[in-house]
Amino acid sequence: MGTTILADGLEKKRKIEEEWSSIYLSLTRPDFPPHFTFGVATSAFQVEGAWNEDGKGSSIWDSFAHVPGNICDGSNADVAVDKYHRYKEDIELIAKLGFKAYRFSISWSRIFPDGFGTEINLEGIRHYNNFINALIENDIQPYVTLYHWDLPLNLLNSMGGWLNEQIVKYFAIYAETCFSNFGDRVKNWITINEPLQTAVNGYCTGVYAPGKCGNSSSEMYLVAHHQLLAHAEAVSIYKNKYKDKQGGEIGLVVDCEWSEALSDSIEDRNAATRRLDFQLGWYLDPIYYGDYPETMREKLGDSLPHFSERDKELLNNSIDFVGLNHYTTRFVRHAKTDLEDNDFYRVQEADRIAEWEGGEMIGEKAASSWLYIVPWGLRKVLNYICTRYNNPPVYVTENGMDDEDDSTSPFHERLDNKLRVSYYKGYLAAVHQAIKDGCDVRGYFAWSLMDNFEWHLGYTKRFGLIYVDYRNGLTRHLKSSAYWFLRFLKDEQGKNGKLD
Repeated sequence: MGTTILADGLEKKRKIEEEWSSIYLSLTRPDFPPHFTFGVATSAFQVEGAWNEDGKGSSIWDSFAHVPGNICDGSNADVAVDKYHRYKEDIELIAKLGFKAYRFSISWSRIFPDGFGTEINLEGIRHYNNFINALIENDIQPYVTLYHWDLPLNLLNSMGGWLNEQIVKYFAIYAETCFSNFGDRVKNWITINEPLQTAVNGYCTGVYAPGKCGNSSSEMYLVAHHQLLAHAEAVSIYKNKYKDKQGGEIGLVVDCEWSEALSDSIEDRNAATRRLDFQLGWYLDPIYYGDYPETMREKLGDSLPHFSERDKELLNNSIDFVGLNHYTTRFVRHAKTDLEDNDFYRVQEADRIAEWEGGEMIGEKAASSWLYIVPWGLRKVLNYICTRYNNPPVYVTENGMDDEDDSTSPFHERLDNKLRVSYYKGYLAAVHQAIKDGCDVRGYFAWSLMDNFEWHLGYTKRFGLIYVDYRNGLTRHLKSSAYWFLRFLKDEQGKNGKLD
């Protein structure tokens, strides 16, 4: 039996590599649709700093990062990379590189310091108005995320945050305030970024704020449920009151690591499908099909909340586009108990594996332990979304890789990140192929514009196209990957910037 499985695995490896080698083409910018959006992305907490300036209230991540032991290098994001004060410089760099879109998030507690919406912080409104105006002046379209994990701390302390269904009302108040103040210029809205990460890492593993760990596993599913309801309520407000007048679109960002069945056995294929249900299906099935995936219902029973008829009505097709954050791929095989010791993975009965059956790694490894470079996985997940959800418009809202922070190597070596260039070449080729397959992919955002505070990893990992010198005044320096994008995006005739 073991020999047969190994043979199947090696044959799968041969087929995938043979197919991928045939599509890794020399692409140029003109090979993508004329109106295809190329952008870069950041989030407020990771880059803004100014954590308690100009009337801003504390967020759960401000509190979490200030607790010793929560951030691996003992750092915090009080200053981060100081985008709050240096945004004009950073916008000039975006324009210089040739990107026409910038995905960023608004800090909820900078708009409403208490989270409830009782008193608007006019300094926060002023800042984002100035920021959005500066983008447009530089011919860069804003793609605005309303919630990228930084919940106002007062909402957690006073009412339990995402565990309390009342948060849906407060998120709706915050969302409408943003629509009314910024929607005349913002035409692309995202309600919530990666709700899975808030639910699982915030309420199961505890490595993200608010750091809940070891509690009832039902909490993470309740948090996810309330995020979906908050999304639907905000979309309803936008579509009923603002969309016709402002002419924008609104979507949700989900994250998905592609799950490739380790073998062609029914057990492994079913395990890979279950894994996808617990990633994409958890959030997209209620929107497109009215309920959580059947596999989740079977595995979780009463731990999984139910939708009312009103909930289903609001959720029904409540997105103009799907935002997909994708970084890496794993093989999956059926297993009664998962090797990872937490409820979220164990219940899926799916082992996640980073090796081919012959022992070779699935792809070259980036700095983070979870991130392997597997471009063909992005093509597969885009096709999966296309097939399962009737080909909705999709933006790849995050895609990138990290390096270790290394202050000992020569400075020019830290800027010459050849592996990141290779990463982007491969993954952009995968996007191009998915478009050829018939997927309605409309844009691609590189993560990230610049090195920044990488959540519980602090400043130990660098995802940026732009190097931020943390030890010398936060000066910005273009990496080789930034120069590669500059050549690629400004090549309108297809003569330079090839992906070969």
